Amino acid sequence: MPAVGDPALDRFARIVRDALAVPTALVSLVSRHEQVLPGAVGLPEPWQTTRSTPLTHSVCQHVVQHGEPLVLTDVRDRPDLIDAAAAADLRMVAYAGYPLVDAHGTVLGSLCAIDPRPRTWSSRELDLLSGLAEACSTDLQLRLERAAADTHRSRLELAISASAVGTFDWDLSGDGMHWDPPLVSMFGYTAEDFEPTTASFYRRLHPDDAERVTQAITTAIDTRGEFAAEYRIVLPDGATRWVQGRGRVIGEPTGRATRFIGAAYDTTDVHDGEARVGRLLAAMPSGFLSLDGQWRFTVVNPAAEKLLGQSIDQLAGRTIWEAYPDTVGNEFEHAYRTAVRTQQPQTIHAYYPAPLDAWYDVLCWPTPEGLSLFFTDVTDRTRSDRQARAAAERLAVQARVADLLTGSTDLADVLTTLPQLLAPAVADACVVTVLGPDGRARDHAYWHGDPAARVHLAGYATTRLVELSGSTPFGRTISDGQRRHLTAEQTAAVVMHPDARMHLDALGPVRASILPLQAQGRVLGALTLLSSADRPRDAELESVTEDIADRVAAAMETDRLTRARSQLAEALQRSLLTAPPEPDHAEVVVRYLPAGEAARVGGDWYDAFLQPNGCTMIVIGDVVGHDTEAAAAMGALRGLLRGIATYSDAGPAEVLRGLDTSMQVLEVDTLATAAVARFEQTPDEVERGVTRMVWANAGHPPPVVLHPDGTFQVLAPWKGELLLGVDPTTIRHDQVTLLERGATVLLFTDGLIERRRADLDDGLTRLTDALTALPGTTLDELCDGIIDRLVAGHPEDDVALVAVRLHRQDRPRPPEAGPPHVPPGVPEPEHPAQ
Repeated sequence: MPAVGDPALDRFARIVRDALAVPTALVSLVSRHEQVLPGAVGLPEPWQTTRSTPLTHSVCQHVVQHGEPLVLTDVRDRPDLIDAAAAADLRMVAYAGYPLVDAHGTVLGSLCAIDPRPRTWSSRELDLLSGLAEACSTDLQLRLERAAADTHRSRLELAISASAVGTFDWDLSGDGMHWDPPLVSMFGYTAEDFEPTTASFYRRLHPDDAERVTQAITTAIDTRGEFAAEYRIVLPDGATRWVQGRGRVIGEPTGRATRFIGAAYDTTDVHDGEARVGRLLAAMPSGFLSLDGQWRFTVVNPAAEKLLGQSIDQLAGRTIWEAYPDTVGNEFEHAYRTAVRTQQPQTIHAYYPAPLDAWYDVLCWPTPEGLSLFFTDVTDRTRSDRQARAAAERLAVQARVADLLTGSTDLADVLTTLPQLLAPAVADACVVTVLGPDGRARDHAYWHGDPAARVHLAGYATTRLVELSGSTPFGRTISDGQRRHLTAEQTAAVVMHPDARMHLDALGPVRASILPLQAQGRVLGALTLLSSADRPRDAELESVTEDIADRVAAAMETDRLTRARSQLAEALQRSLLTAPPEPDHAEVVVRYLPAGEAARVGGDWYDAFLQPNGCTMIVIGDVVGHDTEAAAAMGALRGLLRGIATYSDAGPAEVLRGLDTSMQVLEVDTLATAAVARFEQTPDEVERGVTRMVWANAGHPPPVVLHPDGTFQVLAPWKGELLLGVDPTTIRHDQVTLLERGATVLLFTDGLIERRRADLDDGLTRLTDALTALPGTTLDELCDGIIDRLVAGHPEDDVALVAVRLHRQDRPRPPEAGPPHVPPGVPEPEHPAQ
């Protein structure tokens, strides 16, 4: 077996890899000496390049030996099948292989999937692998049949062109040659003294012709071409005779020549040529006939009589158009007339209807007398080929739908694209219907494989649900969840809106299939498939379509549940995010955006409130995790922090320490980041026109300050103090920054700046670039501009943003407000931070 890759078999390996989500898949053919891999993907080197392994590295050999599938969760549990070193070489732990068989049921190898980790194969995966193995077996069978047919046809063509009496077959891997008895006799040998080697040929070749003939043979082999030469042979009694030889070299797709087949006849007595041709035609297993210049039958061999169902006595003197009228106007007539007109041979593969009802391969070539035809019945091969293509198309449709369902997060896009994948692959046209929350059906998308018919399908799809009765087949399917198949007559009898009927009738007689999109006992919509009445029904294709409908319905149900959970989580989260206060010394603006992916709604929060001492407290935080649990945990932490801060009048660090302790006592089992900032003023700072911001950070992104002159400042390195919920004994520290009137402070969660495939430093750079590009704006405009530039309305994670802008002129402090709290031990900067 050649150890080379085959593109078609590599495609089978890739389909297995993608469909079963494994890194390695193989098309393995096993001999007595080795395992050859014409189809392979993901195999470690050197095996992927050499495309062969010794049998010590072959689990597939056991599939061949027993003729049954072999499915293993962990090959290391079966040292009798392959040793640990060989399994390690191939990175093989889990294995699933199904037999590849030829037309006679002989197991040739295995189509297998390999996983480097233990794996329990699901029944769906094994059913899919079994179907792919059947399709791959059919492909191999077709290759073998075609190779045999090509060899047979080549022999017959050579025999016809050479009026052959003897034939030979030379295996180019050595010097072994098969000669038929006539050729043995022609060269003066007997069955007893003939040796089936090339030496028998060269022993008889006339010395004067040896160099010329040898060169012609070498050229034919080197070019994988044809051989033609007339030469002399010397018989044992010394007599010399002339022989005309014809041959053809056959090779593999890789280009290596493998066989040299041919024919030879004795041209010494040219007067015996006609009788020799007659004997050849009588012995031919394939059909041969000749037509004269008026298209009348002149020669019909016995094989042709059998294939055509009429004898030479019945056909002689009649034209081919009279005897076989369905030839007129089809591919056969076109090829025959082209051959005569151009004087060039023509080949054709075509179907002839009843009474022959068969597919034929025909080789026709012009002759001085008219036209000669060599033909074979290839009906079985054609049907097998079509079955293989149909199986491959079914698998391709399933693969494309699977890619659509796994590759898109937008259900609307999935449902819009689906009809284009199904039409015309499984039906001529497809309409996808979705039931809304109110239970009303709406046709979401539609497609027809024929561009000229799409306008009528659009007219039908946009009007068919108008005044549609619940007693119609579609209405009953929506109601009871049962699929229905209608003949063209039944489809024509369905009562519908006149406009819909007009457009449907314009599509011609059509049969329909109505498949419910049903999951968890809920009908979510339907697929309507329309096909012309003359398109054959395919039970296997209908089964594939039903499976696709189930998978689409499962995706719709998952999307429905996800949206419901998202709405619940978002409602919970928004209920806990209150409006900011309006202190006399600052303006506070907040923004909150839920994640673009519904499942990621979770634990981002902000809070802003006044402490009893009159200071403004700003909080920004993020609970680790997403969905309703994170939102609930966020609500608990937010309430605890607000209670601690408003009761104790404590500063940020003490508030975070108290929250850490409360989480331990109350067994709040979660982790969270938080940054707390308090804005306060001493009498001196009021006179100087500055505000003190005291802040503490528990693992959260640091605040960013935008100064009145347009410059900005990130207040601390990324690494903050320990997250909340890790160690309640951790010591927390306050930091102090003095801010001028007009300064703006931004506190935000990481959803604002974090992106896939980018680090937080890149995100912080984008934020500061946005600040630079938004000078002189109001605080609302600043927040909206930041959100627009950094997340463009589609955040990958929750986003919370709090902006505080100090008034340029202090407002009078309320009379009841006491002096601002200054944390003990916190130094008082003499100048605003720059």
